[in-house]
Amino acid sequence: MKVSVQTTSGSGGLERRMEVEVPAGRIDTAVESRLRDLGRTARLQGFRPGKVPPAVMRQRYGSQVHQEVVEELVKRTFAEAVMEQKLSPAGGPRIEPVSPVAGQDLKYTATFEVYPDIELKGLDTLEVERPVVEIAAADVDGMLEHLRQQRPNWVTADRPAKTGDRVTMNFEGSIDGVAFEGGKGENVPIVLGAGRMLPDLEAGLEGLSAADRKTVPVGFPDDYQAAALAGKTADFAVQVSAVDVPELPPLDDAFCASFGIAEGGVEEFRRQIEQNMLREVEQTTRSRMRAQVLEKLFAAHTVPLPAALVDQQINDMQVEWGRRSGVYEVEKIPARETFEQNARRRVSLGLLIGAVVEREGIKAEPGQVQERLEAVVAQAHDARPHQHGSPQEHQQHLQEMMQAYRKDRQAMSQIESMVLEEQAIEWLLSQARVKEKKYAFKEFTHFGE
Repeated sequence: MKVSVQTTSGSGGLERRMEVEVPAGRIDTAVESRLRDLGRTARLQGFRPGKVPPAVMRQRYGSQVHQEVVEELVKRTFAEAVMEQKLSPAGGPRIEPVSPVAGQDLKYTATFEVYPDIELKGLDTLEVERPVVEIAAADVDGMLEHLRQQRPNWVTADRPAKTGDRVTMNFEGSIDGVAFEGGKGENVPIVLGAGRMLPDLEAGLEGLSAADRKTVPVGFPDDYQAAALAGKTADFAVQVSAVDVPELPPLDDAFCASFGIAEGGVEEFRRQIEQNMLREVEQTTRSRMRAQVLEKLFAAHTVPLPAALVDQQINDMQVEWGRRSGVYEVEKIPARETFEQNARRRVSLGLLIGAVVEREGIKAEPGQVQERLEAVVAQAHDARPHQHGSPQEHQQHLQEMMQAYRKDRQAMSQIESMVLEEQAIEWLLSQARVKEKKYAFKEFTHFGE
């Protein structure tokens, strides 16, 4: 087999044009072998099964078998050629049409992109900030107050409703006098200002008292999830049955018990709240440091990007956007240009992380792979429709899902890739220059905003 490779001007020097020539003898040998195998089971009129003469098999099936062999040889010899030339294709090749004549050498041209050679630099000069956060007693007090506000006692009000009050109502919506599906409700509680109802409806309830009736015009946004209502204005006939005002519950043992604190009362509740706040700070600190080191890594390197990888990333982002938004019509998904900048950043970082993994010889730690597998399985299990069953049945189902993942080579490869990325980022953080900066808890978490 003869192979020659040229670098073209496409894709910033990443495109390769490879010409491959396969000797006719290799094709003929493969064709004859395939015809012999076929002849063992062929059934042709006038011949006993498996006794069809080679000449007849060649005349009857030769052309078809030759085409099949050529198609297989193109795939096989392409893989052999890139390995021989030590190339790493970043996407599938474009094969120029092949119509070989029997008895002649097979010649074809494959055009494809390769992964870029990345020279990592300055990894020991990357600077990241490590927040140092102090949790004061006042911060715990603020969190306790926040929890009280989340669980108010509602007391009947003898006045018109205002922001912060809970209004219980019956309503029925119509457009041009015709009621629409999903537009009716009875004894529906709504806290004014919480933003859980359409703004026009909330605004129309302010100033109403118990037993008041009112017709409220409500505009639906253009991107409303129910397409039949998007951009339209409906009239809601509203009848208020109650107006309640929030009253904060006392900070006592009963309140603590509502959060699962069976013993220790307020003191134990404060201790657990502080521990949760510390965990939140640790998680946020780690997330911010990871984001910083990745941003510095990205800014320090200019990586030529294979168009095939960018295109695939854009496709993945469009699919993910549609899944999260509940949109499955292609024409409603934002154009590719919307995702291109982020896609290029993701591909660049992926290549850089891959270069770190390769240069430092980082291997996926089995323990971390197992932890990530368990987390992925638990998430997938929780996402399934609720199923009743005993704890033993629940555990058995988790184990079955775990086994299914382990048998799926592609799924396990993705999990191992995630672990490698985590380990590479940890290595980068271990090399970076870290500067500490003190923050107050509220400043760090923006709590209360």
